[in-house]
Amino acid sequence: MANTTLTPSIVAKTAVRILENELVMAGMVYRGYEDEFDKKVNGYSAGDTITIRKPTDFTVRDGAVMASQDVTEGRTTITVDKQKGVDFAFTSKELTLNIDELAERVIKPAMVQLANQIDLDVMAEYKNVPNWVGTPGQTVDAFADFAKAPTRMDLGAVPQDMRSGVLSPTDYWAMAGSQTALYMQNVAQGAYRKGRIGEIGGIDTYMSQNVPTHIVGPLGGTPLVNGAAQGVAYAAVKDTGTQSLVTDGWTAAAAARVKAGDVFTIAGVFDVNPVTKATLPHLKMFVAKADASSDASGNATLTISPPIITSGAFQTVSAAPADNAAMTFFGTAGTGYAQNLVFHKNAFALVVVPLVKPPGAVDVSRETYKNINARVIPVYDGTNDKSAWRLDILYGVKTVDPRLAVRLSGS
Repeated sequence: MANTTLTPSIVAKTAVRILENELVMAGMVYRGYEDEFDKKVNGYSAGDTITIRKPTDFTVRDGAVMASQDVTEGRTTITVDKQKGVDFAFTSKELTLNIDELAERVIKPAMVQLANQIDLDVMAEYKNVPNWVGTPGQTVDAFADFAKAPTRMDLGAVPQDMRSGVLSPTDYWAMAGSQTALYMQNVAQGAYRKGRIGEIGGIDTYMSQNVPTHIVGPLGGTPLVNGAAQGVAYAAVKDTGTQSLVTDGWTAAAAARVKAGDVFTIAGVFDVNPVTKATLPHLKMFVAKADASSDASGNATLTISPPIITSGAFQTVSAAPADNAAMTFFGTAGTGYAQNLVFHKNAFALVVVPLVKPPGAVDVSRETYKNINARVIPVYDGTNDKSAWRLDILYGVKTVDPRLAVRLSGS
């Protein structure tokens, strides 16, 4: 193949295809919200936002007497606020290389870095997921360990299709090792020869070095619920999905206590099936949505999710916590734990949109491949006969429905 001078369009087309191929999480989360953005001819800028409706819910009437229910829809927003890019410089001589050679030497390594950043940003949404099964710090090395995640999802009425799992390298290879002992020839051979574990219990399972580590907050003391009747009505929290929880019993000193993403349970507060509202056998799990500190008397107000709703179509718990109900946090203070995730596709969303073409920029190219869009802009340095190329993408990530995901540790 004869060498031709590479143009921004050629570079952008090559880059966006390599980028799409290197992504892990992007193919497992919901990608339909790109269509909700207005079709801006000139593209989008960081900070552009769309509003989406949350699904409503209802209770079932018993008997012939009509009981009309209001339709209460919550709303949430998705903001494309992450502009990431990779920049590189080519001499005029290098721009006459075969595109395949340039892709292997320069473009692919750059796109691997960019793909990892996107996956990291999606995986960071674990902080919004309250459900965490297993024992923090233990490796997922048996089917019984892994099965705790889909079990919790089934109890929570999560649809059984479109489920995926992402494990850290340590947990992934431990699971692969456990499968070599199975009396299923193809599965055992795949696990032994290729490290492939594939689908487990209907869940497509992958390994990613981008599985984040959550470090539990400093904690301290014996945290308790401070005051009874801290439940809320859905109408008051339908857009935020959060509420404040007043607590005390922390170490009597003004200091940081809780980190965003910390998970805890409250004594006597059980989970409920979101469809039937039947009480489930495990305590409800809550997640701290923001860092929190105690005052000098050991009091602290936490922002938590899900909100404590004790009745109605959007009921989340069996009962509101009693005054002085004990709070138990998952994990040891100051300790880091891998955040393996098992989730339904609709738990998280990734939105990638075309970036704006800057006024005054020359030879701008934007290319889209499988809903991944990249923008390439060359800037020529005439003194040194070099072309500096900037490649940018613009995207946003969002936890749309945290009920559809579970964090997973071993036992």
